[in-house]
Amino acid sequence: MAQVGIVMGSDSDMPVMAKAADILEELGITYEMTIISAHREPDVFFEYAKGAEAKGFKVIIAGAGKAAHLPGMCAAIFPMPVIGVPMKTSDLGGVDSLYSIVQMPSGIPVATVAIGGGQNAGILAAKILAVSDPALLERVKKYAQSLKESVQEKDARLQEVGYKTYLKA
Repeated sequence: MAQVGIVMGSDSDMPVMAKAADILEELGITYEMTIISAHREPDVFFEYAKGAEAKGFKVIIAGAGKAAHLPGMCAAIFPMPVIGVPMKTSDLGGVDSLYSIVQMPSGIPVATVAIGGGQNAGILAAKILAVSDPALLERVKKYAQSLKESVQEKDARLQEVGYKTYLKA
């Protein structure tokens, strides 16, 4: 059974949503990825959202652009956390998506990450799941430590070679 549902309104969202999947895989979290248009196939969408809990999903990561109804509609139907990922759009740069996802009515919360923030959506889903999974919490902590070490390695290199050489590499 998948613990996380990753859903997007279009295959053009795949590069961003793949970053969520990559993090989930790295942390050993099962997921299912689906393309569903809430506007073009509402019957399929409602079936997906209504059946998500029975599938074992504990969190849904929903990416959407423009009007971006997918995350909010998931949150209206699915009783557990929904993380919205606003997509960058050609019209308004993704601000339209961000506003659409973050401005949910009272009682229908959607945790929202940055425009194009698939990686952070995956990390947030992992942190939500880690609340009740000590082994996963340890993996999340190790991941955070690896980020810290990466920054420290970059700084050590900068201190060693100086910024001009660092920029050339």
